Amino acid sequence: MEHGLQPVQFDALYYLSVCNRFSDTPKGVTEYLGLTKGTVSQSIKVLEAKGFVEKRADLGDKRITHLVITSKGRAMVADLFPATVLKHLTDDSESYAEFKDAGLDLELLEEQLKTLLSLIQQQNQRKTFGQCATCTHLRHNPDGSHFCGLTQELLSHQDTQLICIEHS
Repeated sequence: MEHGLQPVQFDALYYLSVCNRFSDTPKGVTEYLGLTKGTVSQSIKVLEAKGFVEKRADLGDKRITHLVITSKGRAMVADLFPATVLKHLTDDSESYAEFKDAGLDLELLEEQLKTLLSLIQQQNQRKTFGQCATCTHLRHNPDGSHFCGLTQELLSHQDTQLICIEHS
């Protein structure tokens, strides 16, 4: 229980650090983790009590609660994710060269891992969360801005790099 959190609470915190404003809800966390509402609710209470997450009502629909990761929560995520060993491998040019020398194509490997994850999600009847940048709903406006065809809202470049519950 490093940092006083259970693994499921770390997973929820990480998810909240990479999801967009349409997905930062208890429902989003529940669907992403594939857990019961009760388990997620208890995890969110712990994250909130420890100051990693704040609840905020939606400005347009008061029935919706957003889970906003705090600066303390972001700092923890930055310290722990990605795992140090993975960060070292991708940041270190010598390690990267060793992958290349061993005949490993990291871009191909990343694509294969994404395909594997997608197949696992489909087999387990889980939603396929993904970045807006790869979604069929993303529209590119002539002025270079981005637009979600599903929500009918403008998206910033940063929004397009986050994962969404509505991804397809």
